[in-house]
Amino acid sequence: MANYTIILVLLGLMVLLNVVAEKIRIAPPIVLIIAGIAIGFIPSMPVPEMDPEVIFLLFLPPLLYDAAFNIHFKDFRENMGTISALAIGLVFLTTAGVAVLSYYLVPGMTWPLAFVLGAILAATDAVAAISITRNLGLPRHTVTILEGESLINDASALVAYRFAVAAVMGSAFVWWKASLTFILLMAGGFLVGLVLGKLLAVVLRYVRKSTMAVLGFTLLAPFTAYLVAEETGVSGVIAVVVLGFGVSMLSERQFSASLRLQSKTIWDVVVYLLNGLIFIFIGLEFPVVIRAIDPSRFLPYIGYAFLITMVTILIRMMRVFAQRRRLEKGFRNSRMQNSRRAIRESALLSFQESVIISWSGMRGIVSLAIALGLPPRLEDGSPFPMRNDIIFIATVVVIITILGQGLLLPGIVKRVTGKDNGQ
Repeated sequence: MANYTIILVLLGLMVLLNVVAEKIRIAPPIVLIIAGIAIGFIPSMPVPEMDPEVIFLLFLPPLLYDAAFNIHFKDFRENMGTISALAIGLVFLTTAGVAVLSYYLVPGMTWPLAFVLGAILAATDAVAAISITRNLGLPRHTVTILEGESLINDASALVAYRFAVAAVMGSAFVWWKASLTFILLMAGGFLVGLVLGKLLAVVLRYVRKSTMAVLGFTLLAPFTAYLVAEETGVSGVIAVVVLGFGVSMLSERQFSASLRLQSKTIWDVVVYLLNGLIFIFIGLEFPVVIRAIDPSRFLPYIGYAFLITMVTILIRMMRVFAQRRRLEKGFRNSRMQNSRRAIRESALLSFQESVIISWSGMRGIVSLAIALGLPPRLEDGSPFPMRNDIIFIATVVVIITILGQGLLLPGIVKRVTGKDNGQ
Protein backbone atom coordinates (compact mmCIF):
# COMPACT_ATOMS: atom_id res chain seq x y z
CA MET A 1 0.00 0.00 0.00
CA ALA A 2 2.91 2.35 0.77
CA ASN A 3 4.40 1.90 -2.72
CA TYR A 4 0.95 2.43 -4.25
CA THR A 5 0.56 5.74 -2.41
CA ILE A 6 4.07 6.88 -3.37
CA ILE A 7 3.49 6.10 -7.04
CA LEU A 8 0.21 8.04 -7.04
CA VAL A 9 1.99 11.02 -5.48
CA LEU A 10 4.83 10.73 -8.02
CA LEU A 11 2.35 10.60 -10.90
CA GLY A 12 0.66 13.77 -9.70
CA LEU A 13 4.02 15.46 -9.21
CA MET A 14 5.14 14.29 -12.65
CA VAL A 15 2.13 15.93 -14.33
CA LEU A 16 2.80 19.18 -12.48
CA LEU A 17 6.53 19.12 -13.34
CA ASN A 18 5.74 18.57 -17.02
CA VAL A 19 3.73 21.79 -16.98
CA VAL A 20 6.61 23.59 -15.21
CA ALA A 21 9.09 22.25 -17.79
CA GLU A 22 6.98 23.60 -20.63
CA LYS A 23 6.77 27.02 -19.01
CA ILE A 24 10.52 27.30 -18.36
CA ARG A 25 11.30 25.73 -21.77
CA ILE A 26 13.44 22.88 -20.50
CA ALA A 27 12.87 19.33 -21.72
CA PRO A 28 10.65 17.45 -19.21
CA PRO A 29 13.08 14.50 -18.71
CA ILE A 30 15.71 16.88 -17.36
CA VAL A 31 13.32 18.51 -14.89
CA LEU A 32 11.92 15.12 -13.80
CA ILE A 33 15.33 13.56 -13.15
CA ILE A 34 16.48 16.57 -11.11
CA ALA A 35 13.24 16.42 -9.12
CA GLY A 36 13.68 12.67 -8.58
CA ILE A 37 17.21 13.17 -7.25
CA ALA A 38 16.03 15.94 -4.91
CA ILE A 39 13.15 13.80 -3.60
CA GLY A 40 15.46 10.84 -3.08
CA PHE A 41 17.71 12.87 -0.79
CA ILE A 42 14.84 13.91 1.51
CA PRO A 43 15.53 12.25 4.90
CA SER A 44 13.31 9.25 5.67
CA MET A 45 11.71 9.53 2.25
CA PRO A 46 10.39 6.07 1.27
CA VAL A 47 11.56 5.19 -2.27
CA PRO A 48 9.66 2.50 -4.20
CA GLU A 49 11.91 -0.44 -5.02
CA MET A 50 12.69 -0.79 -8.73
CA ASP A 51 12.19 -4.42 -9.73
CA PRO A 52 13.97 -4.96 -13.09
CA GLU A 53 11.46 -7.61 -14.17
CA VAL A 54 8.55 -5.26 -13.49
CA ILE A 55 10.31 -2.46 -15.39
CA PHE A 56 10.86 -4.68 -18.42
CA LEU A 57 7.29 -5.99 -18.39
CA LEU A 58 5.47 -2.80 -17.41
CA PHE A 59 7.45 -0.08 -19.20
CA LEU A 60 9.22 -1.65 -22.18
CA PRO A 61 6.33 -3.31 -24.09
CA PRO A 62 3.96 -0.30 -24.30
CA LEU A 63 6.75 2.15 -25.15
CA LEU A 64 8.21 -0.10 -27.86
CA TYR A 65 4.76 -0.91 -29.21
CA ASP A 66 3.75 2.75 -29.37
CA ALA A 67 6.98 3.70 -31.16
CA ALA A 68 6.62 0.84 -33.67
CA PHE A 69 2.94 1.66 -34.21
CA ASN A 70 3.60 5.33 -34.98
CA ILE A 71 6.77 5.01 -37.04
CA HIS A 72 6.26 4.94 -40.80
CA PHE A 73 7.19 1.41 -41.87
CA LYS A 74 8.23 2.61 -45.33
CA ASP A 75 10.67 5.08 -43.75
CA PHE A 76 11.90 2.39 -41.35
CA ARG A 77 12.59 -0.04 -44.20
CA GLU A 78 14.27 2.65 -46.30
CA ASN A 79 16.65 3.50 -43.44
CA MET A 80 17.18 -0.09 -42.32
CA GLY A 81 20.88 0.04 -43.21
CA THR A 82 21.54 2.96 -40.88
CA ILE A 83 19.21 1.66 -38.18
CA SER A 84 20.85 -1.80 -38.11
CA ALA A 85 24.32 -0.23 -38.13
CA LEU A 86 23.42 1.68 -34.97
CA ALA A 87 21.16 -0.88 -33.29
CA ILE A 88 23.41 -3.92 -33.83
CA GLY A 89 26.91 -2.96 -34.93
CA LEU A 90 27.20 0.08 -32.70
CA VAL A 91 25.84 -1.79 -29.67
CA PHE A 92 28.57 -4.43 -29.82
CA LEU A 93 31.20 -1.82 -30.68
CA THR A 94 30.18 0.30 -27.68
CA THR A 95 30.19 -2.77 -25.44
CA ALA A 96 33.79 -3.50 -26.43
CA GLY A 97 34.89 0.15 -26.20
CA VAL A 98 33.44 0.68 -22.72
CA ALA A 99 34.87 -2.68 -21.60
CA VAL A 100 38.41 -1.77 -22.69
CA LEU A 101 38.25 1.63 -21.00
CA SER A 102 36.73 0.21 -17.80
CA TYR A 103 39.27 -2.60 -17.55
CA TYR A 104 42.22 -0.18 -17.62
CA LEU A 105 40.48 2.62 -15.73
CA VAL A 106 38.55 1.13 -12.80
CA PRO A 107 40.64 -0.58 -10.11
CA GLY A 108 39.68 -4.24 -9.60
CA MET A 109 37.70 -4.47 -12.85
CA THR A 110 38.20 -7.82 -14.61
CA TRP A 111 37.52 -8.37 -18.31
CA PRO A 112 34.20 -10.18 -17.74
CA LEU A 113 33.02 -7.42 -15.37
CA ALA A 114 34.17 -4.76 -17.82
CA PHE A 115 32.09 -6.38 -20.57
CA VAL A 116 29.09 -6.50 -18.21
CA LEU A 117 29.37 -2.74 -17.71
CA GLY A 118 29.86 -2.25 -21.46
CA ALA A 119 26.72 -4.26 -22.28
CA ILE A 120 24.68 -2.35 -19.68
CA LEU A 121 25.61 0.98 -21.30
CA ALA A 122 25.57 -0.18 -24.95
CA ALA A 123 21.97 0.59 -25.87
CA THR A 124 20.66 4.12 -26.24
CA ASP A 125 17.17 5.06 -25.09
CA ALA A 126 14.86 6.75 -27.58
CA VAL A 127 12.43 7.57 -24.75
CA ALA A 128 15.03 10.05 -23.52
CA ALA A 129 16.20 11.21 -26.96
CA ILE A 130 12.73 11.70 -28.44
CA SER A 131 11.35 13.32 -25.27
CA ILE A 132 14.16 15.86 -25.36
CA THR A 133 14.06 16.45 -29.13
CA ARG A 134 10.25 16.50 -29.45
CA ASN A 135 9.98 20.29 -29.68
CA LEU A 136 13.18 20.87 -31.64
CA GLY A 137 11.61 20.52 -35.08
CA LEU A 138 13.81 17.62 -36.21
CA PRO A 139 13.22 16.19 -39.69
CA ARG A 140 11.11 13.01 -39.83
CA HIS A 141 14.10 11.21 -41.31
CA THR A 142 16.20 11.90 -38.20
CA VAL A 143 13.41 10.92 -35.82
CA THR A 144 12.81 7.69 -37.76
CA ILE A 145 16.48 6.69 -37.36
CA LEU A 146 16.53 7.51 -33.62
CA GLU A 147 13.28 5.67 -32.92
CA GLY A 148 14.14 2.78 -35.25
CA GLU A 149 17.48 2.30 -33.54
CA SER A 150 15.84 2.04 -30.13
CA LEU A 151 13.34 -0.55 -31.39
CA ILE A 152 16.15 -3.04 -32.01
CA ASN A 153 19.16 -2.07 -29.90
CA ASP A 154 17.66 -3.26 -26.60
CA ALA A 155 17.60 -6.81 -27.98
CA SER A 156 21.27 -6.54 -29.02
CA ALA A 157 22.32 -5.15 -25.64
CA LEU A 158 20.43 -7.83 -23.70
CA VAL A 159 22.21 -10.58 -25.67
CA ALA A 160 25.60 -8.98 -24.98
CA TYR A 161 24.67 -8.60 -21.31
CA ARG A 162 23.58 -12.24 -21.01
CA PHE A 163 26.90 -13.56 -22.30
CA ALA A 164 28.94 -11.09 -20.23
CA VAL A 165 27.17 -12.15 -17.01
CA ALA A 166 27.61 -15.81 -17.97
CA ALA A 167 31.35 -15.17 -18.32
CA VAL A 168 31.44 -13.69 -14.80
CA MET A 169 29.60 -16.79 -13.58
CA GLY A 170 32.36 -18.96 -15.05
CA SER A 171 31.03 -19.94 -18.48
CA ALA A 172 33.43 -19.73 -21.42
CA PHE A 173 32.53 -17.23 -24.13
CA VAL A 174 32.32 -18.78 -27.60
CA TRP A 175 31.82 -16.43 -30.55
CA TRP A 176 29.87 -18.81 -32.76
CA LYS A 177 27.51 -19.72 -29.92
CA ALA A 178 26.93 -16.05 -29.13
CA SER A 179 26.26 -15.26 -32.80
CA LEU A 180 23.90 -18.22 -33.18
CA THR A 181 22.05 -17.29 -29.99
CA PHE A 182 21.63 -13.72 -31.21
CA ILE A 183 20.20 -14.87 -34.55
CA LEU A 184 17.84 -17.36 -32.88
CA LEU A 185 16.62 -14.79 -30.36
CA MET A 186 15.93 -12.23 -33.08
CA ALA A 187 14.31 -14.75 -35.44
CA GLY A 188 12.25 -16.28 -32.63
CA GLY A 189 11.05 -12.85 -31.50
CA PHE A 190 10.13 -11.99 -35.08
CA LEU A 191 8.14 -15.23 -35.40
CA VAL A 192 6.29 -14.73 -32.11
CA GLY A 193 5.39 -11.15 -33.04
CA LEU A 194 4.24 -12.22 -36.50
CA VAL A 195 2.08 -15.08 -35.22
CA LEU A 196 0.50 -13.03 -32.45
CA GLY A 197 -0.10 -10.20 -34.90
CA LYS A 198 -1.98 -12.54 -37.24
CA LEU A 199 -3.93 -13.96 -34.28
CA LEU A 200 -4.79 -10.47 -33.05
CA ALA A 201 -6.00 -9.52 -36.53
CA VAL A 202 -8.42 -12.46 -36.48
CA VAL A 203 -9.68 -11.53 -33.01
CA LEU A 204 -10.11 -7.86 -33.93
CA ARG A 205 -12.10 -8.73 -37.03
CA TYR A 206 -14.40 -10.83 -34.84
CA VAL A 207 -14.97 -8.04 -32.26
CA ARG A 208 -14.65 -5.06 -34.64
CA LYS A 209 -18.16 -3.81 -33.83
CA SER A 210 -17.24 -3.34 -30.17
CA THR A 211 -14.99 -0.31 -29.79
CA MET A 212 -14.08 -1.11 -26.19
CA ALA A 213 -13.16 -4.71 -27.07
CA VAL A 214 -10.89 -3.54 -29.89
CA LEU A 215 -9.19 -0.98 -27.65
CA GLY A 216 -8.88 -3.53 -24.84
CA PHE A 217 -7.21 -6.15 -27.03
CA THR A 218 -4.79 -3.64 -28.54
CA LEU A 219 -3.83 -2.46 -25.05
CA LEU A 220 -3.15 -6.02 -23.87
CA ALA A 221 -1.33 -7.05 -27.04
CA PRO A 222 2.21 -5.69 -26.36
CA PHE A 223 2.32 -7.08 -22.81
CA THR A 224 1.14 -10.48 -24.06
CA ALA A 225 3.67 -10.53 -26.93
CA TYR A 226 6.56 -9.61 -24.63
CA LEU A 227 5.61 -12.19 -22.00
CA VAL A 228 5.04 -15.01 -24.51
CA ALA A 229 8.35 -14.32 -26.25
CA GLU A 230 10.36 -14.15 -23.02
CA GLU A 231 8.72 -17.30 -21.66
CA THR A 232 9.65 -19.16 -24.86
CA GLY A 233 13.26 -17.95 -24.62
CA VAL A 234 13.30 -15.49 -27.52
CA SER A 235 13.45 -11.70 -27.78
CA GLY A 236 10.41 -10.01 -26.30
CA VAL A 237 11.67 -6.69 -27.67
CA ILE A 238 11.57 -7.88 -31.29
CA ALA A 239 8.20 -9.60 -30.76
CA VAL A 240 6.61 -6.34 -29.55
CA VAL A 241 8.17 -4.33 -32.39
CA VAL A 242 6.92 -6.74 -35.07
CA LEU A 243 3.48 -6.77 -33.45
CA GLY A 244 3.43 -2.96 -33.39
CA PHE A 245 4.21 -2.77 -37.11
CA GLY A 246 1.52 -5.37 -37.84
CA VAL A 247 -1.21 -3.64 -35.84
CA SER A 248 -0.26 -0.28 -37.36
CA MET A 249 -0.78 -1.60 -40.89
CA LEU A 250 -3.99 -3.37 -39.80
CA SER A 251 -5.41 -0.20 -38.26
CA GLU A 252 -4.82 1.79 -41.44
CA ARG A 253 -6.82 -0.75 -43.43
CA GLN A 254 -9.62 -1.70 -41.04
CA PHE A 255 -9.97 0.82 -38.20
CA SER A 256 -12.34 3.74 -38.62
CA ALA A 257 -11.03 7.28 -38.23
CA SER A 258 -12.85 7.69 -34.89
CA LEU A 259 -11.43 4.40 -33.57
CA ARG A 260 -7.89 5.36 -34.58
CA LEU A 261 -8.36 8.70 -32.81
CA GLN A 262 -9.60 7.01 -29.63
CA SER A 263 -6.74 4.53 -29.71
CA LYS A 264 -4.19 7.33 -30.20
CA THR A 265 -5.64 9.31 -27.30
CA ILE A 266 -5.45 6.33 -24.93
CA TRP A 267 -1.89 5.47 -25.95
CA ASP A 268 -0.79 9.09 -25.68
CA VAL A 269 -1.96 9.12 -22.05
CA VAL A 270 -0.34 5.75 -21.26
CA VAL A 271 3.00 6.75 -22.80
CA TYR A 272 2.87 10.19 -21.16
CA LEU A 273 2.46 8.66 -17.69
CA LEU A 274 5.05 5.92 -18.20
CA ASN A 275 7.63 8.32 -19.64
CA GLY A 276 7.24 10.64 -16.69
CA LEU A 277 7.57 7.84 -14.14
CA ILE A 278 10.67 6.54 -15.90
CA PHE A 279 12.61 9.76 -15.47
CA ILE A 280 11.51 10.30 -11.88
CA PHE A 281 12.56 6.72 -11.06
CA ILE A 282 15.98 7.31 -12.63
CA GLY A 283 16.45 10.34 -10.40
CA LEU A 284 15.17 8.52 -7.31
CA GLU A 285 17.65 5.70 -7.86
CA PHE A 286 20.71 7.96 -7.60
CA PRO A 287 20.56 8.54 -3.81
CA VAL A 288 19.92 4.80 -3.37
CA VAL A 289 23.04 3.71 -5.24
CA ILE A 290 25.16 6.35 -3.47
CA ARG A 291 24.37 4.75 -0.10
CA ALA A 292 25.46 1.34 -1.41
CA ILE A 293 29.09 2.26 -2.20
CA ASP A 294 32.13 3.24 -0.17
CA PRO A 295 32.10 7.08 0.21
CA SER A 296 35.80 7.21 -0.74
CA ARG A 297 34.90 5.88 -4.21
CA PHE A 298 32.19 8.46 -4.88
CA LEU A 299 34.23 11.13 -6.65
CA PRO A 300 36.56 8.73 -8.54
CA TYR A 301 33.58 6.77 -9.83
CA ILE A 302 31.86 9.94 -11.03
CA GLY A 303 35.08 10.73 -12.90
CA TYR A 304 35.10 7.23 -14.44
CA ALA A 305 31.46 7.64 -15.45
CA PHE A 306 32.23 10.97 -17.13
CA LEU A 307 35.11 9.45 -19.13
CA ILE A 308 32.95 6.47 -20.12
CA THR A 309 30.26 8.87 -21.31
CA MET A 310 32.79 10.72 -23.46
CA VAL A 311 33.96 7.44 -24.99
CA THR A 312 30.40 6.35 -25.81
CA ILE A 313 29.76 9.68 -27.54
CA LEU A 314 33.02 9.43 -29.49
CA ILE A 315 32.33 5.84 -30.60
CA ARG A 316 28.82 6.78 -31.64
CA MET A 317 30.04 9.79 -33.60
CA MET A 318 32.65 7.70 -35.42
CA ARG A 319 30.05 5.06 -36.30
CA VAL A 320 27.46 7.59 -37.50
CA PHE A 321 29.91 9.43 -39.75
CA ALA A 322 31.32 6.14 -41.06
CA GLN A 323 27.76 5.15 -41.97
CA ARG A 324 27.27 8.52 -43.66
CA ARG A 325 30.33 7.92 -45.85
CA ARG A 326 29.22 4.37 -46.61
CA LEU A 327 25.78 5.54 -47.72
CA GLU A 328 27.22 8.23 -49.96
CA LYS A 329 29.63 5.77 -51.56
CA GLY A 330 26.88 3.19 -52.03
CA PHE A 331 24.57 5.82 -53.52
CA ARG A 332 27.19 6.89 -56.09
CA ASN A 333 28.06 3.29 -57.02
CA SER A 334 24.43 2.20 -57.30
CA ARG A 335 23.63 5.12 -59.62
CA MET A 336 26.59 4.27 -61.84
CA GLN A 337 25.59 0.60 -62.00
CA ASN A 338 21.84 1.33 -62.21
CA SER A 339 21.24 -1.29 -59.50
CA ARG A 340 17.74 -2.30 -58.46
CA ARG A 341 18.88 -2.27 -54.84
CA ALA A 342 20.08 1.29 -55.13
CA ILE A 343 20.35 3.39 -52.00
CA ARG A 344 17.73 6.11 -52.19
CA GLU A 345 18.84 9.70 -51.93
CA SER A 346 16.32 10.20 -49.12
CA ALA A 347 18.21 7.60 -47.03
CA LEU A 348 21.46 9.62 -47.09
CA LEU A 349 22.61 11.41 -43.95
CA SER A 350 23.45 15.09 -44.07
CA PHE A 351 26.24 16.51 -41.94
CA GLN A 352 23.66 18.23 -39.72
CA GLU A 353 21.68 15.01 -39.22
CA SER A 354 24.88 13.10 -38.43
CA VAL A 355 25.82 15.58 -35.70
CA ILE A 356 22.34 15.48 -34.15
CA ILE A 357 22.12 11.66 -34.25
CA SER A 358 25.63 11.40 -32.78
CA TRP A 359 24.70 13.61 -29.84
CA SER A 360 21.30 11.96 -29.24
CA GLY A 361 22.68 8.73 -27.79
CA MET A 362 21.32 9.10 -24.26
CA ARG A 363 21.15 6.10 -21.95
CA GLY A 364 17.98 5.51 -19.97
CA ILE A 365 15.70 3.17 -18.07
CA VAL A 366 16.79 0.01 -19.93
CA SER A 367 20.43 0.49 -18.92
CA LEU A 368 19.38 1.17 -15.33
CA ALA A 369 17.06 -1.85 -15.21
CA ILE A 370 19.75 -4.15 -16.65
CA ALA A 371 22.22 -2.89 -14.04
CA LEU A 372 19.78 -3.40 -11.17
CA GLY A 373 19.04 -6.87 -12.54
CA LEU A 374 22.59 -8.07 -11.91
CA PRO A 375 22.44 -11.27 -9.83
CA PRO A 376 23.45 -10.60 -6.22
CA ARG A 377 25.40 -13.85 -5.99
CA LEU A 378 27.42 -16.20 -8.17
CA GLU A 379 26.57 -19.86 -8.59
CA ASP A 380 28.91 -20.83 -5.75
CA GLY A 381 27.05 -18.48 -3.38
CA SER A 382 29.74 -15.80 -3.24
CA PRO A 383 28.70 -12.16 -3.83
CA PHE A 384 28.68 -10.91 -7.42
CA PRO A 385 31.96 -8.97 -7.67
CA MET A 386 31.74 -5.16 -7.84
CA ARG A 387 27.96 -5.29 -8.24
CA ASN A 388 27.28 -2.03 -6.39
CA ASP A 389 30.19 -0.35 -8.17
CA ILE A 390 28.84 -1.31 -11.60
CA ILE A 391 25.32 -0.16 -10.69
CA PHE A 392 26.64 3.17 -9.41
CA ILE A 393 28.78 3.87 -12.49
CA ALA A 394 25.94 2.87 -14.83
CA THR A 395 23.45 5.10 -12.97
CA VAL A 396 25.79 8.09 -13.11
CA VAL A 397 26.40 7.57 -16.84
CA VAL A 398 22.62 7.48 -17.44
CA ILE A 399 22.15 10.73 -15.51
CA ILE A 400 25.12 12.45 -17.19
CA THR A 401 23.88 11.54 -20.66
CA ILE A 402 20.33 12.73 -20.07
CA LEU A 403 21.24 15.91 -18.19
CA GLY A 404 24.46 16.78 -20.03
CA GLN A 405 23.58 15.77 -23.57
CA GLY A 406 19.96 16.77 -23.06
CA LEU A 407 20.78 20.31 -21.94
CA LEU A 408 23.28 20.83 -24.77
CA LEU A 409 21.20 19.20 -27.53
CA PRO A 410 18.86 22.17 -28.21
CA GLY A 411 21.88 24.45 -28.67
CA ILE A 412 23.56 21.94 -30.97
CA VAL A 413 20.41 21.58 -33.07
CA LYS A 414 20.12 25.37 -33.31
CA ARG A 415 23.78 25.74 -34.31
CA VAL A 416 23.85 23.04 -36.99
CA THR A 417 20.41 23.84 -38.45
CA GLY A 418 20.48 27.60 -38.00
CA LYS A 419 16.98 27.51 -36.47
CA ASP A 420 15.76 28.70 -33.08
CA ASN A 421 13.41 25.96 -31.88
CA GLY A 422 12.22 27.73 -28.81
CA GLN A 423 13.91 25.41 -26.31
